[in-house]
Formats: sequence, structure tokens, C-alpha cells
Amino acid sequence: MNELIKKQLDDAKAHMEKAIEFCDNELVKIRAGKAMPTMLDGIFVDYYGTPTALNQIGTVNTPDARTLVVQPWEKAMLIPIERAIMEANIGLNPQNDGTVIRLNVPPLTEERRKDLVKKVKEEAEKGRIAVRNIRKDANEKIKRTKSEGVSDDEIKTGEGEVQKLTDSCIVRIDRLMELKEKDIMTV
Repeated sequence: MNELIKKQLDDAKAHMEKAIEFCDNELVKIRAGKAMPTMLDGIFVDYYGTPTALNQIGTVNTPDARTLVVQPWEKAMLIPIERAIMEANIGLNPQNDGTVIRLNVPPLTEERRKDLVKKVKEEAEKGRIAVRNIRKDANEKIKRTKSEGVSDDEIKTGEGEVQKLTDSCIVRIDRLMELKEKDIMTV
């Protein structure tokens, strides 16, 4: 296979891997009724005037399946952390006891589970769209190699390889989606 086409395939593969990783990270953020420290990953606290990730100014633990405990490294950060959690609007009410902040994760209702499954499907579709856009870009770049002396047969082979790569990535995204759906629907 031509070196130019091989380079485009490698680039497309790297970008598709990043798209899958991003999709997986987005799916992890969707809570499945169990307390997970990653639920608080997107929360930033005003740390002396600088927005700082919550996990950078304290520890987040799960003592049991329904409770999150945030223990700041500085007691002065309890109120800013509590405020940041409330402003994040993640559906959890922080309880400040003076040393730690407790968050009780309520069990999911059937209706809420169905809403979360819809959200999972939306995130998976975004991942599939990203992979397809990468495929489109890679195919355009492969077609442009014709001006550099690459034969039509090599271009067709390259496009076929990009399609195989795309199909395998979409299957992986679908598998991630199915696992997350199963996790959400399990009571």
C-alpha cells in the first residue's frame, strides 16, 4: 500500500480512537443509580479565584453504593465545594457536616432510567457521527493523493480500509452503549 494512504489510515485510526475514548468518557458521566466518583468530574470549584477541578482540591470516595463523600484538603473549601455542587445541577444535594460533604445518590425511577437510556443513545450517536466525519475527512485526503501519483486502485483500496476501520469503531461504540444501557436498566 502507498505510504501516503498508509499515513492517512494511521491518522484516521488515531482520531477514531480519540472519538471512542471521548464517547466512553461521556457515557461514564451518565449516572446509573450507583455512586461513582466520576459523577463529580465536570465540577469546578472557585479555589481562591481560580476555577479548579473538584478532584484537585479534595478526595472523592464512595463508602457505599448510594453515597459519595468529598473530603477537601482545606476546611475553608467546604462551602465553595458545596456551592459548586449545587450550581452544577447534577440532581444531588450536598450535606456539609463541617469536615466532609456527603451526597446521597437516590435510586432511579423507571421513568428516569428510560430518560438516561435516551441520553446514552444520544451520546453514542454523537460518537458515531464523529467517527463518520473522520472517515469522510480521511477519504477526501486519500482522494487528494491522486495528484501525487497514487493510482486509482490504491485509492479504492485505501477507502475500503477506512470503511473497515469505521465499521469496527462503530461496533465498539455500540458495544459501549449496550453495556451502559444494561447498567442503567439493572435495578
